[in-house]
Order: sequence, then structure tokens, then C-alpha cells
Amino acid sequence: MRHLKAGRKLNRNASHRLALKRNLALALFRHERIITTVEKAKELRPFVEKIITLAKKGTLHTRRLVIAKLGPTAKAEVHPPEKDDDPDEDLRPILTKLFNDIGPRYADRPGGYTRILKRHERRLGDGGKTAFIELLKAGEKKPPKKAAPAPAPAPKVETPPPAPAPTPPAATETPAAPPGETPPAPPSA
Repeated sequence: MRHLKAGRKLNRNASHRLALKRNLALALFRHERIITTVEKAKELRPFVEKIITLAKKGTLHTRRLVIAKLGPTAKAEVHPPEKDDDPDEDLRPILTKLFNDIGPRYADRPGGYTRILKRHERRLGDGGKTAFIELLKAGEKKPPKKAAPAPAPAPKVETPPPAPAPTPPAATETPAAPPGETPPAPPSA
């Protein structure tokens, strides 16, 4: 039984799993949208969201905690040059992008910085299920959940009104007197 055994092993030992999460997080912070397997995306989500929550605070202490979580990948460049004259090069470390761009983007958001979108295309080699995992844009909100449709109204069943009970003739009735007065005498015949 797997009681209280949270997380997926992903067919890796502990150090390999940590390296995998660090590398996937690096790629996600670099490109802001990556394709991976559904299981890896579901394991990556809490790892990344805890890092972004730390980056929102922006203190020296949280910076050191993020460096400890990301390990050597924290010093990697955002977009290293592929050629000598690459115009898209961004030599900032990932840590700088995380604390200057990504953290402030979610300053007002209490959590839920990532989104997992399942793809219909399977992985070519083994047919594994794939998914996008992406960072939400600034100010983007979840679409409201569709409310459950209202239940169908109950059919109206019309019943005939009950027949009135027979009343005695009106001549024998006496009008009621207001409180505190004596009732009038019945008419004599």
C-alpha cells in the first residue's frame, strides 16, 4: 500500500528526479512554455510554484533559498547565444529573470502560476501522453467555471379546487360585534 507516499518516482532515483525537476524548471523559466509528459508536468508544477512564490518576496533570504532549490541551473543564462552574432541572446542568469520579471508578474496572485494543457499528440518513441506546461501571462485569470445547469422544473399538476362546504342560510347569522360592545338583539319574527 502507498499510504502517505506522495509524488511520482518517474523510474528515477531521488537525485535523478531532483536533476530532472531542476532542468525542466530551467526550461520553463527560459521559454515560459514547454512540452513534456503529463506525469512530469504534474510533478513539475508544485516545484515551480514554490519557487515563484519565493521569487515574489524578493528578499536576500528567498534568493538564497531559490539558489538552493535550483542548484547549478540558477546560474544558467536565459538565452545563451547559439551563434556569434545571435540577436536574441539574453545573458542574464535565470535567477535575475525570475526575480525581476516572473516574480513581480504574480505579485497580486495567491498561487496557480502555471497551467497544464494536455496534447492529443503522443510522443513518437513510446507513445507517451504529452502536455504543455506554461506560465500564465500577467493579469490572466482562470475562466469562471460553468455553473451546473439548473434542474428541470417539476411538471405542474393542476388539481381542481375543493368544493366549498354548504353554509347555513344567511338569515340565521348574526353580525359579529366589535369587542367591548354588546351584540345586537336578533330580529324578531
